[in-house]
Amino acid sequence: MPATPSQRRGLMVLLAIILVILAIRLSLNPVTVPDPQPAEGPLANQLADHIDPNTAGVAELAAIPTLGEKRAEAIVEYREQYSSRHPGRLAFATLSDLEKISGIGTATTETLESYLIFPSATTRR
Repeated sequence: MPATPSQRRGLMVLLAIILVILAIRLSLNPVTVPDPQPAEGPLANQLADHIDPNTAGVAELAAIPTLGEKRAEAIVEYREQYSSRHPGRLAFATLSDLEKISGIGTATTETLESYLIFPSATTRR
């Protein structure tokens, strides 16, 4: 059964309204994807360089310039001992917590600052 002229007009009005709404949304929120797309996202370099000392292994920590394997082992050992004494708590909440480890002082933590990241209070378990 074909549509009546009034039904066609109603459908045309409805389609026109939808097109106007879509045009307004597009003009208020234009989203474009660069062509060609970049190989890495804009924050890829920042995220790849930061290590969480609460989860990193000895090899990851030892790869940080000026830290070395012995200090990396000391960090992991301290973290494991702290976790056994304080279950559910993080050993390193701030950069200054690393100063509790023998051989790591203020000067060392200042050089490590750009390589480390610490979880915020909201991400703690």
